[in-house]
Amino acid sequence: MKFQGSTGYKQSNNPFTSSCGCIGKCNCGDNCNCGMCAKCSPLKAKCSPLKKADPRRTIGRGKNFNKANPTGTGAAAGGGMTQKGVDEYKRNNPGSKLKTAVTTKPSKLKPGSKDAKRRKSFCARSKGWTSERGRAARRRWNC
Repeated sequence: MKFQGSTGYKQSNNPFTSSCGCIGKCNCGDNCNCGMCAKCSPLKAKCSPLKKADPRRTIGRGKNFNKANPTGTGAAAGGGMTQKGVDEYKRNNPGSKLKTAVTTKPSKLKPGSKDAKRRKSFCARSKGWTSERGRAARRRWNC
């Protein structure tokens, strides 16, 4: 065990720590993002930590949602993300599997199909949604 500044100690047999004993990824080449060790200090110009990605969010400014309509049903109910919003979210979060609502009427869906199962699952887990947007989303999904 070696002491190195304010980072504590180095774990010599841990494959997930860098040569300075920190965990993460940094521009200096070491797997480090602490900003406190001698190599990765933010005060040094040669080494600055990588910019963190935006957290995965589906609400807030710049996102695309349908407004909740208190009287509509199906797609007119609103309360969910638009296709444009889903596309933007997928661009910002590669590997995302986000999809828009299944707005097809249950009588038109083939029982046991992927869409029918997805709709049934959504309706089951959203039973407690009592806000305006929650009720609109459930109407949109024909719950």
